[in-house]
Amino acid sequence: MSVDTVRTHLEAFGLGGRLRECAESCATVDLAAAAIGVENARIVKTLSFRGKDGSDGPRCILVAAAGDARIDGKKFKDVFGVKSKMLGHEEAEAMTGHAVGGVCPFALEGRPADVYLDVSIRRFDVVYPAGGACNALVELSVDELFRASGAAGWVDVCKTL
Repeated sequence: MSVDTVRTHLEAFGLGGRLRECAESCATVDLAAAAIGVENARIVKTLSFRGKDGSDGPRCILVAAAGDARIDGKKFKDVFGVKSKMLGHEEAEAMTGHAVGGVCPFALEGRPADVYLDVSIRRFDVVYPAGGACNALVELSVDELFRASGAAGWVDVCKTL
């Protein structure tokens, strides 16, 4: 169901035809890059973190970052005011509507989430975030990703390896 939700969401931006469903798993950066024949860094991983507690419980912070980037704990805390504590699989799915391996920064069906794009992806013209399932990807320009995700903004919370 998540892939259909992502497709419908992308269609509202004129991007529905960009969703690719692969025969093999794309659940990790390595698998996704191999499936479509691009370098790992172009795969956008959407990392889900526990944000500050609100009146209805913890908020979800989603950071979309390049496949070769890693969260820098100090930078994350400086930007968001909380430690970089990733959500567990069940909690991530409950808060985003997407299972781990298919979490993407759009078509979110869970609790309210704050979406940010890390500057690590700005060096590319085209990137590939997940498409709502472990075998789905979306081919987007960085500007299209920003628009379709409804990102709150750009952040610098990663280091590249």
